[in-house]
Amino acid sequence: MLVFSHPQVFKTFNCAACFHLRGYIIACRSLCRSSQTAHHNMTFQKAPKGTIAIEEAVLDPAGLSWISASAPLFNPGHRQTPPDSPSGSPPGSPTRHSHLTSLLQDVHTTRLHQMDTHGVEYMLLSLTSPGPQGESDPAKAAIIAREANNWLSEQVKLNPARFGGLASVSMHNSADASAEAVRAVKELGFFGLIINDYQDSSPGAPDADKEGKIYYDGEGFHEFWKTVEELDVPVYLHPRYPAAQDLEPGTKWGDRKQILGAAVQFHLDLSTHVYALCSSGVFDLFPRVKVVIGHLGEGIPFNLWRADHWYNKPVKKATRPSKEDYTYYFTHNISITTSGNFNEPGLKFCIDQIGVERCLFSIDYPYDTIAEAQYWWHGVDLPADQKELVARGNAIRLFKLPLDP
Repeated sequence: MLVFSHPQVFKTFNCAACFHLRGYIIACRSLCRSSQTAHHNMTFQKAPKGTIAIEEAVLDPAGLSWISASAPLFNPGHRQTPPDSPSGSPPGSPTRHSHLTSLLQDVHTTRLHQMDTHGVEYMLLSLTSPGPQGESDPAKAAIIAREANNWLSEQVKLNPARFGGLASVSMHNSADASAEAVRAVKELGFFGLIINDYQDSSPGAPDADKEGKIYYDGEGFHEFWKTVEELDVPVYLHPRYPAAQDLEPGTKWGDRKQILGAAVQFHLDLSTHVYALCSSGVFDLFPRVKVVIGHLGEGIPFNLWRADHWYNKPVKKATRPSKEDYTYYFTHNISITTSGNFNEPGLKFCIDQIGVERCLFSIDYPYDTIAEAQYWWHGVDLPADQKELVARGNAIRLFKLPLDP
């Protein structure tokens, strides 16, 4: 394992494995070559105790056909594969061997090497966003979920001591979502579900709004939440890029593409969905449902006082659908992670607001690097018992992971 003694923060990264520190350079070429050789010769075995990361993205081979829609949004300078490209990728899709796509498809080489190098004991893997939520055709969305779950379950079987999975589900309707959730948990051994915000659909479709989007706070999804409660597994609600119609010129996001993605748009869109779930009464009907949201709670913990202040006023309380306020559900039903938000004062604030038992470590690999997340985490100043809970204890308990406490 590499030990970092220099106190400065990371500035730029050469690759997923190696990086520059301010004023210091850690060379990567010999490290990468030697580590790849060592990996191919190693026998998978239980890792020493370290962090457990639970929002870590992968992409199954079938996903290359739909990931092209969001690749240029993540990287506006992204070049599409020309029609005559010999790479084997479909025309107009991202280059099959682009750096990010390669990292998403890799599980057992670079990813595992980085985990070993920087002290990540275990990862919960899930299909990268938007997954089936980006497909408006119900039949095709169901296929995306099923194929991804089958592939991911096979990847986990190759090294279950280091990896587990969160299952994708199509959310076009409650019955199909419930059926795939049951299959994934009971037959494939997944530890929870991943849902990427709202489901793309069509205006006029069952449960869809006038924009053709399906949210999960209405009565049409009570069957799904009942199933989730019975399965007793968490649902990870993850952000996504806007639907195609919301990127047209003249729309909110279409005219402001500079704020798309993780910096701004992700937490604005997903936090609205989370507020809607909390206020809908879903958690009153199904009080044992467990929801996880990343990025230090998509900004919601920092707004809980004001949200409750107004939600608890008599004029609101008399007509609101939920029995309790937002803080109640954030201390009974919702947990948050550090994925992609390596902010020590922010984490401490969240611990103060909702309790240390509801805060979990995560990385958001490969969109953020394992090295940066671990370097930050090693320097976080928390009491030892709290740090142990956030690093691994809470994840083992919440997801019922087959790891020693």
